[in-house]
Amino acid sequence: MPQKPFAASKLLHKALATASGAAGGAFGLVTLPVELTISKVIMLRSIADIARSEGEDPSDLGALMRAGLCIGGRSGSDDASESGYFAVRSLLAKTVTEAARFIAERGVIKDGGSVLLRFITQIASRFGVVVTQKVVAQALPVIGALGGAAVNYTFMEHFQDVARGHFTVRRLERTYGKEFVRSEYERINREIRA
Repeated sequence: MPQKPFAASKLLHKALATASGAAGGAFGLVTLPVELTISKVIMLRSIADIARSEGEDPSDLGALMRAGLCIGGRSGSDDASESGYFAVRSLLAKTVTEAARFIAERGVIKDGGSVLLRFITQIASRFGVVVTQKVVAQALPVIGALGGAAVNYTFMEHFQDVARGHFTVRRLERTYGKEFVRSEYERINREIRA
């Protein structure tokens, strides 16, 4: 990563994370470990890019560790957002895989099918489409891909916003001092509450 600060590319990293989520989501649990690793690297790279754009030195190990903190590792809701990401992606992959296994084993859609299969059947019947085993089997990778893409896009946007806020505050602290930034933050916070 070049050390010279310039504007971060939010769109590039969102596109890459969305594409990796779509690719991983299309294949369910089988590709989940690889896709999660790729997505996390893309997210960390995006956060490092934001850090650099706010004046952080990308060769500084401390700056890189602070970038990682934007995804998780702090207390409270930050850890929840990271574990939430992994939980949502795992649940999506598991659901798609279970639906595919159900079709392979039973062959037809019955009332006892998974929630995903019943959902597909309800949508299809709403549009007058006759749902067959083949239609559902072809729809599963598409649903998994769309779900994976949507989850990655949403979490990438969240982590980029957290990083932008965090590294903007760090830039302001370097410029004006920690105490001044803190006192202004508290002043603005009091005004908003009042």
